[in-house]
Amino acid sequence: MKQVRDKCILWVAGNFKSFLHDERGSLLPMVAGSMLMLTGAAGVAIDGARMFYVKDVLQKSLDSAGLAAGHAMSVTNMENDAREFFNANVSSVAGVVTDSNMVVDISPDNELITLTASASVEATFMRLFGYDAITVSASTEVSRETRGMELVLVMDNTGSMRHDDKIDTMKEAATDLIEIVFGDDETNTNLWAGVVPYITHVNVGDGNYSWLSEAGQDKVDNDYHGTEWKGCLEARTDGEDQTDTPPTVLPFEPFYWADTDPYWKYSRRRGWYSVDEDNNWIDDDTGTVTINEVNNSSSALGPNRGCASAITPLVAEKSKILSAIDVMEPWSFGGTAANYGLVWGWRVISPRWRGLWSGSPATLPLDHDTPYMDKVIVMLTDGVNELISQDSELGGSDYTAFGRLHDFGYTSINDARDEFDTRFDTICQNIKDDEILIYTITFGSTPDTDTQDAYAACASNPAFYFHAPTASSLTEAFEEIGRQLSNLRLSK
Repeated sequence: MKQVRDKCILWVAGNFKSFLHDERGSLLPMVAGSMLMLTGAAGVAIDGARMFYVKDVLQKSLDSAGLAAGHAMSVTNMENDAREFFNANVSSVAGVVTDSNMVVDISPDNELITLTASASVEATFMRLFGYDAITVSASTEVSRETRGMELVLVMDNTGSMRHDDKIDTMKEAATDLIEIVFGDDETNTNLWAGVVPYITHVNVGDGNYSWLSEAGQDKVDNDYHGTEWKGCLEARTDGEDQTDTPPTVLPFEPFYWADTDPYWKYSRRRGWYSVDEDNNWIDDDTGTVTINEVNNSSSALGPNRGCASAITPLVAEKSKILSAIDVMEPWSFGGTAANYGLVWGWRVISPRWRGLWSGSPATLPLDHDTPYMDKVIVMLTDGVNELISQDSELGGSDYTAFGRLHDFGYTSINDARDEFDTRFDTICQNIKDDEILIYTITFGSTPDTDTQDAYAACASNPAFYFHAPTASSLTEAFEEIGRQLSNLRLSK
């Protein structure tokens, strides 16, 4: 065996020596070159895989940074938000990348964001060819296009808002919301807003006289002695107070608080005495008309008694909305009918009412399926639904858009409240079925548990309901809604 091995070694040695001195052809340089090429190819493959991996991560990091910048509420936050997202994502290749950099360029109109980035990848086999690092780059563009919005604020203007400066707090908070949504501009692309003040009746403005029935127009023309119809309407019957049926299909009747005659009342202390405390604006003896349709429960007289500030329909100008908020004040008449305020908020943005609102563009409200458009209602109350009680001789309550308590079909104030609550729930569901977003707010300590639950259920999303027991919490609630609405408009 040993002899065989020795012979093999001698043969290989002899032949190798001949191979080295053979002049017929040199295979060694070819083999060496082939080995070099194979090594280089392996180096390119390995380093290339690392490069493609880093480029993929770099591109995804850049895309997420661009989306973060596009969703930033303010322009000043765009670059900071972009860098935060970019750094968080690109850190996943920290062991491979030796250096990275991102540049953010924002167009003058703040609508186009261009992001570019580069990263250095440490070479491995490519070092054999003099490359210590390989640079990869990526870029992306984000169009900061905003969604459109029709926004309506449905605001409680009842008498209880007079206490503890609640009306001023609400007006300041609502102003903050509008400032957040509109930003520094007087108008904004595809953004319209409106305001609906409510008590137990709502004022649509006297410019909408054409909405009245023939009988209603005749009443306005002849029965408002010494004054003019301000624009408040009666609630429609047969369930139509819970729909968005337009006046072209079913006209309205004007709100008319009729003159009330003095009546006799008995008490043990005073005996029989004459009561003249509701709305005696026509003297029974002389026929003298006394009109004093001011916001004062003790002295107000006239057919428009308690007809509060008019609705501001959808407009594009921020200043008009701020003015509408500023003129709101508490009206101590009738009580609270949040269901009636809410249904009018719906009518302000329902496309069935397009071209009907005096003072609003004829093209509004837009269709529900208009691309990149949202319809939003923000609803606030500081109390519970209720009617202000009056003597039976006066019909059991103040006069409202639903008539007096007895006209409404009830003898109990609590039963009437329950009916208002039921209608509120129905209107909420009808609006949500109409693909309109609802934000709700209960303000102060007066809204009871049932009211808070009803408003929470009315909101389109649990995050869209806010209970604000204090002035500061109301400000925070409106600011949060403003932020959510701003992000909604930047969600494309």
